[in-house]
Amino acid sequence: MKWKPDWHEAGENLTQWWKRGGPALCVMAPRRQPAEDIPKPAEPDDIGVCWTDPVFRCARAEYGMAHTFFGGEAFPYFDTQIGPGSLGTFLGAEPHFAPTTVWYEPCISDPDTFGPIRFDPDGNKWWEAHLALIDEGLRRARGRYLVGMPDLIENLDTLAAMRGTQALLLDLVERPAWVHDRLAEINEAFFAAFDLIYEGICDADGGNAFSAFQIWGPGKTAKVQCDLSAMISPQMFDDFVVPHLSVQCDWLDYSMYHLDGSNAAQHLDLLLAIESLDAIEFTPEPGKPGGGSPKWYDLYRRIKEGGKAVQAIGVKPDEVVPLLDAVGPEGLFIQTAAPDQAMAERVVAAVELYR
Repeated sequence: MKWKPDWHEAGENLTQWWKRGGPALCVMAPRRQPAEDIPKPAEPDDIGVCWTDPVFRCARAEYGMAHTFFGGEAFPYFDTQIGPGSLGTFLGAEPHFAPTTVWYEPCISDPDTFGPIRFDPDGNKWWEAHLALIDEGLRRARGRYLVGMPDLIENLDTLAAMRGTQALLLDLVERPAWVHDRLAEINEAFFAAFDLIYEGICDADGGNAFSAFQIWGPGKTAKVQCDLSAMISPQMFDDFVVPHLSVQCDWLDYSMYHLDGSNAAQHLDLLLAIESLDAIEFTPEPGKPGGGSPKWYDLYRRIKEGGKAVQAIGVKPDEVVPLLDAVGPEGLFIQTAAPDQAMAERVVAAVELYR
């Protein structure tokens, strides 16, 4: 990879991390000199164009990648998502664009008349918008970077985007069989959409980059989640989430669960019991210490003791070595950012001592 000359070594290290080896490190920083002289594109006035125009999205991404140092297992990739929850848009949820995120307008007002959830790519506006981004990225990459799988999202989170969170929470009590049927259909839609995109973006190793959390694996690779889990009990999580998540993890070659905040940690034992789930990432909620804080050491140890690899994000450069010492390097993937390339290189050198 032109913008990641040590990509072969990084890919091998990431493969070992999935197998509970390690450590793995993602450290990014501004480059001393850009990899290529790429001009910064002008920002469109229309927020929708900012999210959906393939030429602008690629130009902005290439400018950022060319000016970024990718240390350790960090690698350049074009992020093809149109918001956190692309799958829901393929299934009828209408996106509303904001500068830093996308919100979704529910499309299921009456569960009794909506019918089954089906993914039909023919004439699907938002599917075609995603494909246009992916195709432009593939056309322009020219061996410089990877093109990532969009952040599809699945399970209750996608159903919440289609139904509305409050209404879905009532459905869990009032029409549980309906929820299970829709979740099974969402899984099938996920598999169909993933396969179609994977055919275009997979690399020579049969692997793919995923648009969230800087992950890559030498096979079908995805981040999975259920952020709505912060609002439900472990009993409901076990009933509604675990069965469909387990099917999804069985289907994928490499899966990492996004554990979103302390309120979601109540479900950790149930996640650890999913044999085909490979790794768990933890995101501290706003107002809590970042991912490198000693506050989370026991959580990371618990994940590793449960047989999963772990990813710690939002770690400060000076927290990297203490985290490695406290938790151990095996199966630990650390994400950090440095203010300059020199500091990033020092972090890389420090982590190399743990390999």
